[in-house]
Amino acid sequence: MTNHGTQNELPPKSCTIDKLVTLPEDVQKVLEGKKTATRRNGRYADVGEIMVLEDKKFKVEQVYSQSLGELTDEHARQEGFNTVEEYKESILSMHPGMPWVPKMRVWVHEFSQVNE
Repeated sequence: MTNHGTQNELPPKSCTIDKLVTLPEDVQKVLEGKKTATRRNGRYADVGEIMVLEDKKFKVEQVYSQSLGELTDEHARQEGFNTVEEYKESILSMHPGMPWVPKMRVWVHEFSQVNE
């Protein structure tokens, strides 16, 4: 895992935070506290940025690069699944024809609810 400590070390964002969590079932998992991270093929947020889902705020705590082969069941639980295999099946069902390549790197965005 490559964990970038400062914002200056991160590449430019490839998308915006409002696109970080968009699937209704994922939004629900975040709202229920069952999903605390999202992996994307690009960087969608900066550390400290706020994501708003149904009037609730979530702060991005960490952003770092990780290969799919590094995923553990604990990482899958951050995504709202019980196992890496469940997570993998979900991702591949959303992207028909896409192979699961363990060397492929993704951007991990970890977040927590902001209690105001």
